[in-house]
Amino acid sequence: MSKQTDILEFTDVELVRKLCGPNHANLALIEAAFDVYIEAPGSAVHINGDTPRRARAGELVKEIYQRLERGWPCGPSDIRALIRAMGQGKVKAASAEAIIPFPRRSPIVPKTTRQEIFINAMRDETITFGVGPAGTGKTFLATAYGASLLARGEVNKFIACRPAVEAGERLGFLPGDLNEKVDPYMQPIWDALHMVLGRDEVDRRRAAGDIEVAPLAFMRGRTLSDAFVVIDEAQNATVPQMKMVLTRLGERAKYAVTGDPTQTDLPHGQPSGLAHALGILEGIKGIRQIHFEAADVVRHPLVGKIVDAYEKTGATRAVTGAESAGVAKTLARGTDMADDT
Repeated sequence: MSKQTDILEFTDVELVRKLCGPNHANLALIEAAFDVYIEAPGSAVHINGDTPRRARAGELVKEIYQRLERGWPCGPSDIRALIRAMGQGKVKAASAEAIIPFPRRSPIVPKTTRQEIFINAMRDETITFGVGPAGTGKTFLATAYGASLLARGEVNKFIACRPAVEAGERLGFLPGDLNEKVDPYMQPIWDALHMVLGRDEVDRRRAAGDIEVAPLAFMRGRTLSDAFVVIDEAQNATVPQMKMVLTRLGERAKYAVTGDPTQTDLPHGQPSGLAHALGILEGIKGIRQIHFEAADVVRHPLVGKIVDAYEKTGATRAVTGAESAGVAKTLARGTDMADDT
């Protein structure tokens, strides 16, 4: 089959430069994925290769340009995600409602279909569970969505909490004041907040009390109103802890509950509050569960392969569907769920 060249003409030279990426890194990814050769003189993109490969590469180039026209970011990780989606025949722009906007920075755009569903669920539902393997963007998206609501004045507070569970350590034995004890556990939350709001804005809002990051136990006895609340690493919450924090829900509040049921650090034999909640809360109006898979991993490409390898060996299994319902029924019969008010 002879190789020919397709020429795609665009109107904005600067957007074509962004499409190419630093040192044409984005084009290199497309070339490697579709076995084509790409040049970008001026406002045009030339694609040389076999006809089917040219067509697929051209479809992707057009999608990237359209995203850039909307002000969406298109770095190497975004390109890799689009290439993976093309392998499944699913390349399409996320709807405008599925992005996470910010006043003075590019929006956060979902990289997979389930990420898009997760963002829509956080918008539409009161409590959204995002569960699945590491690297699928659960914590980042939940934190970014809450930070966006705060930045746009749609909530008065952003609250994030995690169970302080680590092998061999307890908060009381760690050196320093409360913040110094707690912050290492909460670093993924701080990293996400700094990325989307900037360190200065985070420090200002933290000092004003608009941003609160604390261990899960600190939610006891409170009513969380007019706030977006992220409950992260929820697989490490006990059943009573999960009941406690879910029943803190107040007026004009939303929850995002994230975790991986296969990676609990609770003592052996201690049931996970996340697995229990997934079973007993399924089907309740206002609550939605999004189950991420290895295909949704957006970290280094090897992470998805590692997750796949573990799942194939049966070393870890997500507790979902009928299994979680069975776990829930067992726990509901045998667990004393005291009211933590």
